[in-house]
Amino acid sequence: MKTLENQTILYDEDCPLCQAYTSAFVKTGMLDKNGRKPYCNIGETEQEFIDTERAANEIALVDYQAKTVLYGIESLLKIIGNSFPWIEKIGHLAPVNYFLKKTYSFISYNRKVIMPSVVRENQTVKCEPTFNHSYRITYLILAVLVTTLVLFECSKLLPQLPESSIWREFSLAVGQIGFQSLFLIRSDRKKLLTYLGNMMTVSLFGSLLLLPIIIASKFTTLSGNLILIWFGITVMLMLKEHFRRITLLKLPVYLTPTWVLYRIIALFIILNF
Repeated sequence: MKTLENQTILYDEDCPLCQAYTSAFVKTGMLDKNGRKPYCNIGETEQEFIDTERAANEIALVDYQAKTVLYGIESLLKIIGNSFPWIEKIGHLAPVNYFLKKTYSFISYNRKVIMPSVVRENQTVKCEPTFNHSYRITYLILAVLVTTLVLFECSKLLPQLPESSIWREFSLAVGQIGFQSLFLIRSDRKKLLTYLGNMMTVSLFGSLLLLPIIIASKFTTLSGNLILIWFGITVMLMLKEHFRRITLLKLPVYLTPTWVLYRIIALFIILNF
Protein backbone atom coordinates (compact mmCIF):
# COMPACT_ATOMS: atom_id res chain seq x y z
CA MET A 1 0.00 0.00 0.00
CA LYS A 2 1.11 3.55 -0.70
CA THR A 3 1.31 5.55 2.52
CA LEU A 4 -0.44 8.92 2.74
CA GLU A 5 2.11 10.75 4.85
CA ASN A 6 1.67 13.67 7.26
CA GLN A 7 -2.09 13.13 7.39
CA THR A 8 -3.99 12.31 10.58
CA ILE A 9 -7.52 10.99 10.79
CA LEU A 10 -9.58 11.99 13.84
CA TYR A 11 -11.79 9.11 14.92
CA ASP A 12 -14.43 8.40 17.53
CA GLU A 13 -12.64 6.12 20.02
CA ASP A 14 -15.99 4.98 21.45
CA CYS A 15 -17.15 3.69 18.05
CA PRO A 16 -15.95 0.10 17.37
CA LEU A 17 -16.47 0.56 13.63
CA CYS A 18 -14.42 3.78 13.60
CA GLN A 19 -11.68 2.11 15.59
CA ALA A 20 -11.62 -0.88 13.25
CA TYR A 21 -11.28 0.89 9.92
CA THR A 22 -8.90 3.63 11.09
CA SER A 23 -6.70 0.95 12.67
CA ALA A 24 -6.82 -0.96 9.38
CA PHE A 25 -5.60 2.14 7.53
CA VAL A 26 -2.52 2.24 9.78
CA LYS A 27 -1.87 -1.51 9.78
CA THR A 28 -2.07 -1.78 5.99
CA GLY A 29 0.24 1.21 5.57
CA MET A 30 -2.33 3.55 4.00
CA LEU A 31 -1.56 5.94 6.86
CA ASP A 32 1.70 6.14 8.81
CA LYS A 33 1.97 5.03 12.45
CA ASN A 34 0.84 8.49 13.63
CA GLY A 35 -1.94 8.59 11.08
CA ARG A 36 -4.86 8.39 13.48
CA LYS A 37 -5.82 10.23 16.64
CA PRO A 38 -8.86 10.12 18.97
CA TYR A 39 -11.14 13.10 18.40
CA CYS A 40 -11.33 13.77 22.15
CA ASN A 41 -7.54 14.45 22.22
CA ILE A 42 -7.57 17.46 19.90
CA GLY A 43 -6.22 20.63 21.48
CA GLU A 44 -7.12 24.31 21.31
CA THR A 45 -4.62 25.01 18.52
CA GLU A 46 -6.20 22.35 16.33
CA GLN A 47 -9.68 23.66 17.03
CA GLU A 48 -8.71 26.95 15.40
CA PHE A 49 -8.73 25.40 11.92
CA ILE A 50 -10.85 22.27 12.43
CA ASP A 51 -14.63 22.50 12.32
CA THR A 52 -15.13 20.45 15.49
CA GLU A 53 -18.89 20.05 15.05
CA ARG A 54 -18.49 18.79 11.51
CA ALA A 55 -15.60 16.54 12.55
CA ALA A 56 -17.88 14.90 15.14
CA ASN A 57 -20.39 14.15 12.38
CA GLU A 58 -17.96 13.33 9.57
CA ILE A 59 -14.57 11.79 10.27
CA ALA A 60 -11.85 14.37 9.60
CA LEU A 61 -8.52 13.94 7.79
CA VAL A 62 -6.13 16.66 8.94
CA ASP A 63 -3.04 17.93 7.15
CA TYR A 64 -1.23 19.66 10.02
CA GLN A 65 1.42 21.19 7.78
CA ALA A 66 -1.00 22.90 5.40
CA LYS A 67 -3.67 23.20 8.11
CA THR A 68 -6.35 21.85 5.79
CA VAL A 69 -9.09 19.35 6.60
CA LEU A 70 -11.20 16.94 4.59
CA TYR A 71 -14.40 15.54 6.08
CA GLY A 72 -16.53 12.42 5.77
CA ILE A 73 -16.49 10.45 2.55
CA GLU A 74 -13.96 12.86 1.01
CA SER A 75 -11.41 12.01 3.70
CA LEU A 76 -11.93 8.27 3.14
CA LEU A 77 -11.64 8.63 -0.64
CA LYS A 78 -8.41 10.60 -0.15
CA ILE A 79 -6.85 7.82 1.95
CA ILE A 80 -8.03 4.91 -0.18
CA GLY A 81 -7.45 6.81 -3.42
CA ASN A 82 -3.80 7.34 -2.54
CA SER A 83 -3.30 3.57 -2.93
CA PHE A 84 -6.10 2.93 -5.44
CA PRO A 85 -6.57 6.05 -7.62
CA TRP A 86 -9.34 4.38 -9.66
CA ILE A 87 -11.52 4.06 -6.53
CA GLU A 88 -11.16 7.77 -5.83
CA LYS A 89 -12.08 8.61 -9.43
CA ILE A 90 -15.21 6.46 -9.30
CA GLY A 91 -16.06 7.86 -5.88
CA HIS A 92 -16.02 11.40 -7.24
CA LEU A 93 -18.47 10.68 -10.05
CA ALA A 94 -21.52 12.82 -9.25
CA PRO A 95 -24.16 10.06 -8.74
CA VAL A 96 -21.73 7.75 -6.94
CA ASN A 97 -20.45 10.55 -4.71
CA TYR A 98 -24.01 11.56 -3.81
CA PHE A 99 -24.89 7.99 -2.86
CA LEU A 100 -21.70 7.56 -0.82
CA LYS A 101 -22.26 10.82 1.06
CA LYS A 102 -25.86 9.92 1.92
CA THR A 103 -24.90 6.41 3.00
CA TYR A 104 -22.00 7.71 5.08
CA SER A 105 -24.20 10.33 6.77
CA PHE A 106 -26.92 7.75 7.45
CA ILE A 107 -24.43 5.51 9.26
CA SER A 108 -22.53 8.32 11.00
CA TYR A 109 -25.58 10.11 12.41
CA ASN A 110 -26.97 6.79 13.65
CA ARG A 111 -23.71 5.25 14.88
CA LYS A 112 -24.58 5.82 18.54
CA VAL A 113 -27.75 3.74 18.22
CA ILE A 114 -26.04 1.12 16.06
CA MET A 115 -23.19 0.76 18.56
CA PRO A 116 -23.84 2.79 21.73
CA SER A 117 -21.05 3.80 24.07
CA VAL A 118 -20.81 4.73 27.74
CA VAL A 119 -22.14 8.21 28.49
CA ARG A 120 -19.11 10.19 29.72
CA GLU A 121 -20.59 13.22 31.43
CA ASN A 122 -17.24 14.61 32.62
CA GLN A 123 -15.59 14.50 29.19
CA THR A 124 -15.21 18.03 27.80
CA VAL A 125 -14.51 17.09 24.16
CA LYS A 126 -17.03 14.51 22.92
CA CYS A 127 -17.19 12.95 19.48
CA GLU A 128 -20.96 12.79 19.46
CA PRO A 129 -22.87 13.31 16.20
CA THR A 130 -25.47 16.06 16.00
CA PHE A 131 -28.93 14.61 16.53
CA ASN A 132 -30.63 14.38 13.14
CA HIS A 133 -34.36 13.60 13.13
CA SER A 134 -34.52 12.70 9.44
CA TYR A 135 -31.73 10.12 9.55
CA ARG A 136 -33.08 8.64 12.81
CA ILE A 137 -36.61 8.25 11.42
CA THR A 138 -35.16 6.75 8.23
CA TYR A 139 -33.20 4.29 10.36
CA LEU A 140 -36.34 3.27 12.25
CA ILE A 141 -38.26 2.75 9.01
CA LEU A 142 -35.47 0.64 7.51
CA ALA A 143 -35.19 -1.43 10.71
CA VAL A 144 -38.96 -2.04 10.74
CA LEU A 145 -38.94 -3.20 7.11
CA VAL A 146 -35.99 -5.57 7.58
CA THR A 147 -37.47 -6.98 10.80
CA THR A 148 -40.84 -7.45 9.11
CA LEU A 149 -39.39 -9.43 6.21
CA VAL A 150 -37.22 -11.65 8.42
CA LEU A 151 -39.98 -12.42 10.92
CA PHE A 152 -42.39 -13.20 8.08
CA GLU A 153 -39.95 -15.77 6.71
CA CYS A 154 -39.26 -17.09 10.19
CA SER A 155 -42.98 -17.53 10.94
CA LYS A 156 -43.19 -20.03 8.07
CA LEU A 157 -40.83 -22.29 10.03
CA LEU A 158 -43.03 -22.37 13.13
CA PRO A 159 -46.10 -24.56 12.53
CA GLN A 160 -47.25 -23.84 16.10
CA LEU A 161 -48.20 -20.32 14.97
CA PRO A 162 -51.20 -19.43 12.77
CA GLU A 163 -50.33 -18.59 9.16
CA SER A 164 -48.71 -15.18 9.07
CA SER A 165 -48.75 -12.28 6.62
CA ILE A 166 -46.45 -9.38 5.86
CA TRP A 167 -49.01 -6.99 7.33
CA ARG A 168 -49.20 -8.89 10.61
CA GLU A 169 -45.44 -8.81 11.08
CA PHE A 170 -45.30 -5.15 10.03
CA SER A 171 -48.03 -4.29 12.56
CA LEU A 172 -46.15 -6.12 15.31
CA ALA A 173 -42.91 -4.24 14.55
CA VAL A 174 -44.66 -0.85 14.47
CA GLY A 175 -46.73 -1.78 17.51
CA GLN A 176 -43.57 -2.41 19.53
CA ILE A 177 -42.44 1.15 18.77
CA GLY A 178 -45.79 2.59 19.81
CA PHE A 179 -46.03 0.45 22.96
CA GLN A 180 -42.56 1.31 24.24
CA SER A 181 -43.04 4.99 23.41
CA LEU A 182 -45.86 5.10 25.97
CA PHE A 183 -43.34 4.55 28.75
CA LEU A 184 -41.16 7.46 27.64
CA ILE A 185 -44.00 9.79 26.71
CA ARG A 186 -42.78 12.46 29.12
CA SER A 187 -39.22 12.34 27.80
CA ASP A 188 -37.87 14.74 25.20
CA ARG A 189 -37.89 13.67 21.57
CA LYS A 190 -34.14 13.06 21.42
CA LYS A 191 -34.21 10.66 24.37
CA LEU A 192 -37.23 8.84 22.94
CA LEU A 193 -35.73 8.44 19.46
CA THR A 194 -32.38 7.41 20.94
CA TYR A 195 -34.08 4.59 22.82
CA LEU A 196 -36.23 3.56 19.84
CA GLY A 197 -33.14 3.51 17.63
CA ASN A 198 -31.38 1.20 20.08
CA MET A 199 -34.47 -0.97 20.45
CA MET A 200 -34.76 -1.43 16.69
CA THR A 201 -31.04 -2.20 16.49
CA VAL A 202 -31.76 -5.07 18.89
CA SER A 203 -34.48 -6.20 16.48
CA LEU A 204 -32.00 -6.05 13.60
CA PHE A 205 -29.53 -8.01 15.73
CA GLY A 206 -32.19 -10.68 16.23
CA SER A 207 -32.98 -10.69 12.52
CA LEU A 208 -29.34 -11.34 11.68
CA LEU A 209 -29.26 -14.25 14.14
CA LEU A 210 -32.35 -15.76 12.50
CA LEU A 211 -31.02 -15.46 8.94
CA PRO A 212 -28.81 -18.59 9.03
CA ILE A 213 -31.69 -20.88 9.95
CA ILE A 214 -33.99 -19.24 7.40
CA ILE A 215 -31.38 -19.72 4.65
CA ALA A 216 -30.69 -23.30 5.76
CA SER A 217 -34.40 -24.11 5.58
CA LYS A 218 -34.38 -23.25 1.87
CA PHE A 219 -31.97 -26.11 1.19
CA THR A 220 -32.88 -28.76 3.74
CA THR A 221 -35.63 -29.84 6.13
CA LEU A 222 -34.96 -28.71 9.70
CA SER A 223 -36.43 -30.35 12.78
CA GLY A 224 -39.04 -28.42 14.73
CA ASN A 225 -37.01 -28.74 17.94
CA LEU A 226 -33.92 -27.23 16.31
CA ILE A 227 -35.94 -24.27 15.05
CA LEU A 228 -37.53 -23.67 18.47
CA ILE A 229 -34.17 -23.89 20.24
CA TRP A 230 -32.58 -21.50 17.75
CA PHE A 231 -35.48 -19.09 18.11
CA GLY A 232 -35.34 -19.33 21.92
CA ILE A 233 -31.60 -18.62 22.02
CA THR A 234 -32.12 -15.64 19.72
CA VAL A 235 -34.79 -14.20 22.01
CA MET A 236 -32.54 -14.62 25.07
CA LEU A 237 -29.61 -12.92 23.34
CA MET A 238 -31.90 -10.07 22.26
CA LEU A 239 -33.14 -9.70 25.84
CA LYS A 240 -29.58 -9.55 27.13
CA GLU A 241 -28.58 -6.98 24.49
CA HIS A 242 -31.64 -4.82 25.21
CA PHE A 243 -30.83 -4.76 28.92
CA ARG A 244 -27.15 -3.98 28.19
CA ARG A 245 -28.10 -1.02 26.04
CA ILE A 246 -30.54 0.63 28.44
CA THR A 247 -28.00 0.18 31.25
CA LEU A 248 -25.27 1.70 29.09
CA LEU A 249 -27.46 4.67 28.17
CA LYS A 250 -28.80 5.09 31.73
CA LEU A 251 -32.39 4.64 30.60
CA PRO A 252 -35.16 3.37 32.91
CA VAL A 253 -34.73 -0.30 33.85
CA TYR A 254 -38.45 -0.99 33.38
CA LEU A 255 -38.05 -0.65 29.61
CA THR A 256 -36.80 -4.25 29.42
CA PRO A 257 -39.80 -5.80 31.25
CA THR A 258 -42.21 -3.76 29.12
CA TRP A 259 -40.32 -4.85 26.00
CA VAL A 260 -40.89 -8.48 27.06
CA LEU A 261 -44.51 -7.76 28.06
CA TYR A 262 -45.35 -6.50 24.57
CA ARG A 263 -44.06 -9.69 23.01
CA ILE A 264 -46.10 -11.81 25.43
CA ILE A 265 -49.23 -9.81 24.64
CA ALA A 266 -48.53 -10.07 20.90
CA LEU A 267 -48.04 -13.86 21.14
CA PHE A 268 -51.30 -14.22 23.10
CA ILE A 269 -53.21 -12.27 20.45
CA ILE A 270 -51.65 -14.27 17.60
CA LEU A 271 -52.58 -17.61 19.21
CA ASN A 272 -56.12 -16.66 20.19
CA PHE A 273 -57.46 -14.28 17.53
